[in-house]
Amino acid sequence: MDHSWPERPSDAVDLSIPSEPRSLTVVRAAVERMAKMVGFGEPDVGQIILAVDEALANVIKHSYRGATDQPIRVRLQPTKGPNDRGGLLVLVRDYGKAVDPATIQPRDLDDVRPGGLGVHIIRSVMDEAEYSCPESGGMQLRMVKYVRSEQAARG
Repeated sequence: MDHSWPERPSDAVDLSIPSEPRSLTVVRAAVERMAKMVGFGEPDVGQIILAVDEALANVIKHSYRGATDQPIRVRLQPTKGPNDRGGLLVLVRDYGKAVDPATIQPRDLDDVRPGGLGVHIIRSVMDEAEYSCPESGGMQLRMVKYVRSEQAARG
């Protein structure tokens, strides 16, 4: 049992997928559905999907070094933000190579080359992004995006 993975609240959805890139379509669909339920409109739904997709791609590439048979856990949970606006909490948990969270930095955007922008995308799209090293090993990324006030007023 993984004690670092919090007990699932009744309004959360937990997904367990293998570190297989084609499994990401299932997560994308779940993120899209949950983001819309929480009250996000376009383009925020697409941006959240992109941030989660980048986080999962980073797990596969860096934590599991491309192995396709390793476990990844994803939690999608409605949350409350500033001024009682809705939000979406996303946890991404892997059991691969742990790194010091302080070393996870976006690449300088002046360094023009393909790839390597996942951390930059995550931090620019999400309102909160925090990496941690659970005691049982691996990494956990906690991301939160809040519905903007103009969306909440329409919702």
